[in-house]
Amino acid sequence: MSRIVFVNGVFLPYEEARIPIMDRGFLFADGVYEVACVLDGRLVDNEAHLARLERSLGEIRIANPFSPAEWTRLEEELVQRNHLEEGLVYMQVTRGVAERDFGFPSDARPTAIMFTQPKVIRHSAAAEAGIKAVTVEDIRWKRRDIKSVALLAQVLAKQAAVEAGAGEAWMVEDGFVTEGSSSTAFIVTPDGRLVTRPLSNAILPGITRVAVMRLAAEAQIRVEERLFSVAEAEHAAEAFITSASSLVMPVVSLDGKPIGTGRPGPIARRLRELYLEEALRPASAAAA
Repeated sequence: MSRIVFVNGVFLPYEEARIPIMDRGFLFADGVYEVACVLDGRLVDNEAHLARLERSLGEIRIANPFSPAEWTRLEEELVQRNHLEEGLVYMQVTRGVAERDFGFPSDARPTAIMFTQPKVIRHSAAAEAGIKAVTVEDIRWKRRDIKSVALLAQVLAKQAAVEAGAGEAWMVEDGFVTEGSSSTAFIVTPDGRLVTRPLSNAILPGITRVAVMRLAAEAQIRVEERLFSVAEAEHAAEAFITSASSLVMPVVSLDGKPIGTGRPGPIARRLRELYLEEALRPASAAAA
C-alpha cells in the first residue's frame, strides 16, 4: 500500500502529491520544518516540537496554518493511516505559492505538508556501538535558532561525515563546537560533568536536548551550559548527540581519535535508557 502524505489539508497517496514550482520553499527555502519521533505508535515530545514550529514561523513572519491541537490531530491521523509504529513525522510550512519575487507576496497562503518515515530508533544498532563524528567548519547563516529548510550547509557537513565513514559532523566556529549537522552535541568531562553549548542564535534549541538535560539533573548529573572546544571534546570521557531521530546517540570517536574508551560511556547509555523509559511510559502514567 502506498505511503499516505498530507498536503494542504488533504491526505493522499505519495504518488499523487504535488507542490507548484512557484512555491517559495522550493525557490527561496522560504519556510521552516519540524520532525517528531514516533514510538509504539505515539508521538514523543510533540507539544515542544509544535511550540518550536510556532516560534520558527513567527521569526520569519509566516502565519501558522493550524493550531497545536489541529496539528496533533493531523499528525496522529497520518501515523494511523501509515500504520507507523516507530519512526518520524516530518512537517514543513512554507510561505506559499506566488510569482518569483524576493519580497513577501501579499496574497500567498502557507503551504503545509507532512509525511512519515519508518526508522528503527528504540533498538538502534548505532546506539549500541556508538558512532564516529568528524569536525567541519560551520558555514551557516546567523539565525541557526530558526529551524529553516535552508539546509545546504548541513547537507555538505553530513556528506563530509558520510565520506569519512562517520555518522555525524560536528560544526566548529572559532575553535568551538556549535552543534551537529542534525543534532545537539554533548560531552562528558573526566570528572563527570555534562557539557553542552548554551542557547543563542548560534544553535537550534533542541527539543531532545531539553529533555535530556532535565533527566540528567534528576539523575544528579551536573549539567553545564558553556562553550567547549574541539580539543576539550577530544579529551572528554564521553560524548553523544541528541535529536528526535536518534534520541541519545553515543559518539565514540572524533576525527579518527577515540573519545574516552572508544565505546559508548555509562552516562550516555543511562540517559538513553531514561529517555526511552519516559517516552515509552503509557500515556495515563505519564499524565499522572
